[in-house]
Amino acid sequence: MKDRSIAGAGVLCMVLGAPVALAQPGVDAAASPDRDESRLLEEVVVKGQLINSRNQAFSAERFDAERIRELELVRLTGVLESVSGMSVRQFGLPGVADSITIRGFGGGGHGGDLGVVLDGVPLNEAMSHADGYVDMNVVVPLEIAELTVFKGPVSALYGNYNRGGLLKVDTRSGGEYREIDVSGGSDGLLDVQAAFAARPGPAHQTNLALQHQRSDGYRPRSDSEHSTFAGRWRTALGTDWELALSGRWHEADSNNAGYVTETQYRSDPYGIDPNMQNDGAEKSFATARFDLNYRATDELKLLGFIYGTTQDFSRWFTRPTGAEWRQREETYDRKVVGAGLSFNGRHDAAGTPLKWVTGVETFRESTRYQYYDGLDNRIRTAPAINDRDSELDSVSAFTELQADWHRLLMPSIGLRYDRFNGRCRPTGPETSTAPCADLNDIDALSPKLGIRSAWHDTLETRVSYAEGFSLPNGWIKYQPEATNLDPVTFRQYELGMTWNPTPRLEIDLAAYRLDSDGEVRTVAPGVFENYGVTERSGVEGQLTWAPLDTLTFTAVFGTADAEIVRNDSPALVGNDVGGVAEYSATMRADWRFLPTWQLNVSWRGVGDFALNDINSAYAEGYELLDLGLVFSRSALWRLYARIENLTDETYSPSQFIIGGTSLYAPGAPRQFRLGLQMDL
Repeated sequence: MKDRSIAGAGVLCMVLGAPVALAQPGVDAAASPDRDESRLLEEVVVKGQLINSRNQAFSAERFDAERIRELELVRLTGVLESVSGMSVRQFGLPGVADSITIRGFGGGGHGGDLGVVLDGVPLNEAMSHADGYVDMNVVVPLEIAELTVFKGPVSALYGNYNRGGLLKVDTRSGGEYREIDVSGGSDGLLDVQAAFAARPGPAHQTNLALQHQRSDGYRPRSDSEHSTFAGRWRTALGTDWELALSGRWHEADSNNAGYVTETQYRSDPYGIDPNMQNDGAEKSFATARFDLNYRATDELKLLGFIYGTTQDFSRWFTRPTGAEWRQREETYDRKVVGAGLSFNGRHDAAGTPLKWVTGVETFRESTRYQYYDGLDNRIRTAPAINDRDSELDSVSAFTELQADWHRLLMPSIGLRYDRFNGRCRPTGPETSTAPCADLNDIDALSPKLGIRSAWHDTLETRVSYAEGFSLPNGWIKYQPEATNLDPVTFRQYELGMTWNPTPRLEIDLAAYRLDSDGEVRTVAPGVFENYGVTERSGVEGQLTWAPLDTLTFTAVFGTADAEIVRNDSPALVGNDVGGVAEYSATMRADWRFLPTWQLNVSWRGVGDFALNDINSAYAEGYELLDLGLVFSRSALWRLYARIENLTDETYSPSQFIIGGTSLYAPGAPRQFRLGLQMDL
């Protein structure tokens, strides 16, 4: 089952992807008979598991490895449809990240509204396509040990791109297993995932994972293929030191059919516009990480890491530009180096349990960016609009503390400081007039405070305040005249509760308000100031009810009201923020009607959303019905079949207005998939 609350208290115990942590409750490492042998530090919990599902001060939702496997995922973003208040606006463009909605923000994934970290390594890209762009296809679903979604800017352990929330992915780093998940289906889909772990001795651990996926796509010229391989090796250095090396490699190549006009969508939604050229994307991604961890005492751990990432990503995209359709090329060669050090403690002070983490981190991200327009089937026919190198440098410090003073007063306190600088330099001839100079020093201080109260064994409440930030968008931050700009500040207020009236029923509700202040406006060419204000509010909830041992109902829902409060254009004040659905909901029933057979039915609904800030047009909402069947005689294997979009609904999860033309990204028609999961 999914744990829906980790956050504040749970965030306190996270360690930026380090593979070791504090001792489990009831586990006394000093008393172990192997204490003086050379062995791995205990695989004890630090990243949320230490705090159980009711230990929370901020809203969060957690999925463990078992739950993720039950969802039978071929892409990581599929799990987000089971998170209250979140929706995925699929573009239908293989190799290109979709947009994700969270807490009134519509630019997660394809922009910087959602932070994503994989084993402590940030995946968001500072200047790739959009500030904060992130491709989650580099993660193998079968390798995940735990996935946690933090709602809003609540985590002090992460800074930029954390305004709408944070997706923290931790891969498996222990155990012994050999697992596969192989599936195939409509449109030539083949997905192969495998995970392997071995512990040949008390001092060594190896974990490996891979995925290969290919598909012909449900539209012309929309074939895709990608492969991922990930591994980690850990070894003990004496009784208190541990060394870990990990790496990841990902290659992807895809074509896509682009978007269609409204006329085409109504008549032939799965066709291709005759103006489309040979659009697509290519990507190479690799990352490596080195961890060195030290257990000073059973209550105090020192965790250090360094990592490096390299990535080449090119995308070709045809779109209307008024009187004609033109293909553009965007190429990003990206390199990142980073390091961090954290102390993690667990103590009792005058009978009060205290948990804390404090640390520092730094990174340097360099991106060679090239932008060409008016291509002829991927052949450059004009000089570069942009050909430049950008650099973003960051130094951060963070601390979090949880103290269980009383069952009615269990606070979590966090503070984060970030400092950024960098530069931009042209690397070749370009026609762009966008800013490209030094990035002046920018500072951000983000406090977090939450209080959890246990009023009864069946009822807990939480109340919190958290601040986050974002840097000025795009190239503006590299404008010399932007020295007066501050980061955009985000302030979230939240009230929530978790109620378990019976062992078979659990209800979680949260109401939030998330205000942004200091959004950047242009006063005159090259002159900017912090001015705009946006207000976001909503209600999120989820319910799990098991009336029978063989029958479980789950439901998640969320509403979002994102409104422009102040803007340099008075006509926009009071309008809806573009790209944010007014609601999203998922309901699912799982019924084991025979000892070896299980049926699951799920319904998904997403509401209308504004296509632009002037609210001149709205996208249509949609509803989908999925059906699944599982057969298993043993815990070692399960055979599953899925029918997605059972009623063959014609729908468009993403709509746009580009170059004055309304465009649609048609969603997939009815899809069939058959798969096998095995523990070898």
